[in-house]
Amino acid sequence: MIDRHSSYKPENTMRDLIRDNNLLLMTINRFGIPFGFGDDSVRKVCDNAEVDLNTFLAVCNLLSGREHDNYQISLPSLMKYLKNAHNVIVSISLPKLRHKLIEAINYSETNDVSFLLIKFFDDYVSEVHEHLNHENDVVFDYVEKLLHGDKDPSFSIEQFSTDHDHMGEKLNELKDIFIYHYTEESNALLSSALFDIINLEKDLMSHFEIESHLFVPSVEKLEKRLESKKIEISKSSEAKRRVELLGEREKEIICCVAKGLSNKEIAEKLYLSVHTVATHRKNISSKLEIHSTAGLAIFAILHHLVDIKDLNPHAK
Repeated sequence: MIDRHSSYKPENTMRDLIRDNNLLLMTINRFGIPFGFGDDSVRKVCDNAEVDLNTFLAVCNLLSGREHDNYQISLPSLMKYLKNAHNVIVSISLPKLRHKLIEAINYSETNDVSFLLIKFFDDYVSEVHEHLNHENDVVFDYVEKLLHGDKDPSFSIEQFSTDHDHMGEKLNELKDIFIYHYTEESNALLSSALFDIINLEKDLMSHFEIESHLFVPSVEKLEKRLESKKIEISKSSEAKRRVELLGEREKEIICCVAKGLSNKEIAEKLYLSVHTVATHRKNISSKLEIHSTAGLAIFAILHHLVDIKDLNPHAK
């Protein structure tokens, strides 16, 4: 028995998770985990199926109303789950529901009411297809490229999140039409269809929760990491460009400055006039936009112009 106040753990058996929430059977299937796992632990089952353990636990805990924030999500694993969910909704749930509705309302094109009801449903199915195809073809493709370090500047996960909805509103409206306005004597098939509508609505809501609370935040983190990396690379490239602006004599002088030598000492060391050294230092500061001796020393170290052990720690 799993404590209802705690999260699912890797050591729990998969059987215990199902006993706690039998709707997780759909989750297990969508992760590509085969049945027949006996009393094996969640960790062992995930290892055998090559499913990311943390992602699986995060999804199961979220769907069961348990703590789900402290897991490192694998985006490839989560996207595989979401794609499988899309396939089930489009290829199984919606066609099955349409077939059941047609049987339940004695559908025919000459029956105006039944025709309009099925048209209402078919329009909804088209919207679902469009929504899920957008996720498959645009959003997931965007994330795949992110995972390879390539960010499309014309898109962000925030755009998806802003326009994202659970697609359940119109389905709920169809259910209410049948319950409150469709006059029909006792019809077991229609009751069964309404039950399927309720379950599909719950499935769509769960799907929405997973995308909103697990998928989108994980993609946002990835975007930020890539942006930070891009900024670091940009800074590094700019610094390298500035180093390349320095002439050989200027590099010699910045090394001497970093080592704590005065203009007079630099002049003597390099056989230059003090005035020439001062001119070089002014040009160096202008090129690097660094005007302090300490700043020049740090720059020289970071760009391997001088070894830190050669510096005079008492230099001013």
